[in-house]
Amino acid sequence: MPTYVFAYRAPLDYVSGQPDAIAAWTGFRTSLGDKVVDFGNPVFDVSSVGNCDERTRLGGYSFVTADDLESAVALAKGSPTLGAGGGVEVGEIAELM
Repeated sequence: MPTYVFAYRAPLDYVSGQPDAIAAWTGFRTSLGDKVVDFGNPVFDVSSVGNCDERTRLGGYSFVTADDLESAVALAKGSPTLGAGGGVEVGEIAELM
């Protein structure tokens, strides 16, 4: 089963560590169940290269398994960052020889 990375994009004014946000992320993690390979950790200090939307910043990451990209996107739609005005970039991890 392929592995996917979720790169969470948080609004610039997002404040990490709020009790309601912690509860939402805990619920999201639980909802992913055994699909989680590495739930990851939040990101605090950030920088970027290339074309990144100026209205968001990197908020964290997770690695999950899914049958295909469509299934991975369906899982990502449960991310609390969406309700906070952020987004989730979903990408399949390539297996290199």
